[in-house]
Amino acid sequence: MSRWQRSLRVSLTLWYVGAMVVVLAVYAGAVFTFVSANLSRALDDRLRGDFQWAAEMAEQRPDGTLSWFEGHDNSIESPWLQVWTESGQRLYRTGVAERNPIPEADSLATRADQRIVSVTTPAATFRVLSGRSRIVGKPVVIQVARTDVLMRQELRDLMLMLVLGIPFGVVAAGLGGYSLARRALAPVERMAERARSITAERLSDRLPIDNPNDELGRLASVFNETLGRLESSFEQMRQFTADVSHELRTPLTAIRSVGEVGLRERRDERSYRAIIGSMLEEVDHLASLVDRLLVLSRAETGQARLSVDVIDVGGLAEEVGAHLGVLAEEKRQSLTIERVGTPRGSGDRFALRQALINLVDNAIKYTPAGGEIHIRVSESPSGATLDVSDTGPGIPAELSTRIFDRFYRAGRSRSEIGGSPGAAPGPQARHPRLGGPPALGCLGGVGLGLSIAKWAVEVSGGQLTLVSTNGTGSTFRITLPRAAGTRPQESRQLAPF
Repeated sequence: MSRWQRSLRVSLTLWYVGAMVVVLAVYAGAVFTFVSANLSRALDDRLRGDFQWAAEMAEQRPDGTLSWFEGHDNSIESPWLQVWTESGQRLYRTGVAERNPIPEADSLATRADQRIVSVTTPAATFRVLSGRSRIVGKPVVIQVARTDVLMRQELRDLMLMLVLGIPFGVVAAGLGGYSLARRALAPVERMAERARSITAERLSDRLPIDNPNDELGRLASVFNETLGRLESSFEQMRQFTADVSHELRTPLTAIRSVGEVGLRERRDERSYRAIIGSMLEEVDHLASLVDRLLVLSRAETGQARLSVDVIDVGGLAEEVGAHLGVLAEEKRQSLTIERVGTPRGSGDRFALRQALINLVDNAIKYTPAGGEIHIRVSESPSGATLDVSDTGPGIPAELSTRIFDRFYRAGRSRSEIGGSPGAAPGPQARHPRLGGPPALGCLGGVGLGLSIAKWAVEVSGGQLTLVSTNGTGSTFRITLPRAAGTRPQESRQLAPF
C-alpha cells in the first residue's frame, strides 16, 4: 500500500482523474445551462406563436360571439387561451383554461403589456403572455399560457443522464489515465532497472533511450553523459591510485634497501652518515611527493586563499633564472632571458613563480648537457606572454594532450634523460647549492610538476600550453591577463603553495 501511494503512476492517474472530474463537471454544467436556456427560449417562442395564432385564427359565430379551434381536450397542443374586452369583460376561454385556472390571470390581463410572466399554481408553473390585439375589427386583450412541465421533465432527464454519465466517464478516464501513465513511464522503469544494475565495475553501461528527442530521451542522455564523466573520473582515480602507490613504493623500497644494506655489517661513522643521508634524501623525496599531492587536493577543493597582484613578468623571469641558473651550470647549459617591452600581468606572484620554476626545472632536467634553455617575455594583445624553450628531445604530438596529467611522463626518451621513474632524487631534486630541501613546485621525477604548473597559471586567470612539439625541443607558453583591469591584492578562495 505504501508503495502504491508513493507510485508516480498512481499520482499521475489521480491528477488525471481529478482534472477529468473538473472538466466533466464544468462541461455538464455548461451543457445543462445551455439546454435549459434553449428550452426556456423555445417555450417562450411557442407562447408568442400561440398569441399570434389566437389573434389570427379567431372565428365569429352567427350570434356575433368568437370561437377558436381548440383541438382535443387531452391533446398536448390544446391551447390555454382567454380573451377579454378592453373593459375587462371575458369574452372567451378554452377548456384547458377552465380546468387550469391561473389566479393572477385577471390582474395580468388588465396590464396587457406583452410580457411573459411565470406564475406558480398548485398544479404547475405557467408562463403567461397578455397583450392587446384586434379581432374582427374589435380591440381585445388576448391571454395565452403554457405550462413548463414538459421542459422541466426534459431537464430532469438530462440531469439524470449527466449525473449517471459522469461516474462512468471518471472510471473510464481513470483506467485510460493509468494505462497512459504506465506506457509513458515505461521508459523510466527500464532506465531505473538498468541504472540499478550499474556499479563501479560496470560504468561503461548506459541507460536505454527510446526516443532521444523527447523529455525522457533527453533526461536519459544527460544521465548517460553523467555516467561517462563518472567512468572517466573512476578511471582517473584508479590510475591515480596506482601511480601514487607506485611512487610511494619506490622511496619506501629505497629506504628499506639502504637500511638493510647498512645493517649487514659493521661500518664506520662516515659510512653510516652516508647511509643515513641517502635515506633522508628518500624521505625528502617522499615528503615532497605528499606535499604536492596535498597542493593538488587543496587546489581542487578551494580550501585556501590566493591573491591577485600586478606582476612584472620580466622581473619574475629574471628572479627564477637567478634561482635555477646554478642547476644549468652543473649541466653546462646556457640559460638566457629575453625581454621584449615591460609586460605586466595579473595573478598570484608566488603561484606563478612556482609554475615558472617547474617549467624551467623541467627544461633543465630534460635538456642534455651543453644544451640551451631560453626564457622569452613579451606582450600580447590580451596580456603578457612568457615562453620557456629548451633544446631537449621534444614531446611527440600525440602525447601533447596528456603531459599535464598527474604522474604522466612523456616516454622513455625524457625519462632516461631526467632519470628513471621513481629513482632517488639527484642534485636537481634537492637543490643543495640553493640550500635546504627542494622547492615545492619542482618536478622531482614524479610527473606532478606540469600538473601543478598548469593549475597555478589557470587559477591566476592565465593559460599554460605546449606550443612546440616538433621533436627538436619543447616550448611551454604562459599567457597572463593584462594587469590594467585588475586591482592589486584582491583576494579569492584558492589553494596555497
